[in-house]
Amino acid sequence: MEHIKRIHREPKYTGSILTMCADTIQTPDGHTAEWDFIEHTGAAAVLPILDDGRIVLVRQFRNALDRETLEIPAGGINGTEEPAITAAARELEEETGYRSDNLTHLLSLATAVAFCNEIIEIYLAKDLVKTQQHLDEDEYIEVEAYTEDELVKLITNGTIQDSKTIAAIMTYLYQYTK
Repeated sequence: MEHIKRIHREPKYTGSILTMCADTIQTPDGHTAEWDFIEHTGAAAVLPILDDGRIVLVRQFRNALDRETLEIPAGGINGTEEPAITAAARELEEETGYRSDNLTHLLSLATAVAFCNEIIEIYLAKDLVKTQQHLDEDEYIEVEAYTEDELVKLITNGTIQDSKTIAAIMTYLYQYTK
């Protein structure tokens, strides 16, 4: 297969976690096309498992959807030097008020491959220790815990639609509970 080649990238907007660009692409037959591209700094997320097996999720308002969602705790990686596992541990405690020294990599998720390079590194957290939430001033998060069966129902009935959350739960259920 002949390859498509990017011949120019023009940044159009730079925010705190992303840069939106207009890319000029050359197709294998020599034509050019304009494609949107979002460059993302990366993120980390964590699937927290309580000692009784329930999984901790956070309920929060998401502006893009104009509604509340149920998700695993997640957040951006602070700069290129911060390890994803450090960001995952930080987000776990900030958003849920739990800490864990037992984080293992669960999966890497490319969130929107058609137009964005965001990769979320997702970790499994066990041996949770209760601390306290440290929310950002614009975060309003409720912490909830669900059984595996409850989560499967929430996914299949469309209540949980967040891709990182679905991928993390289903990977965990397949790899760790069979």
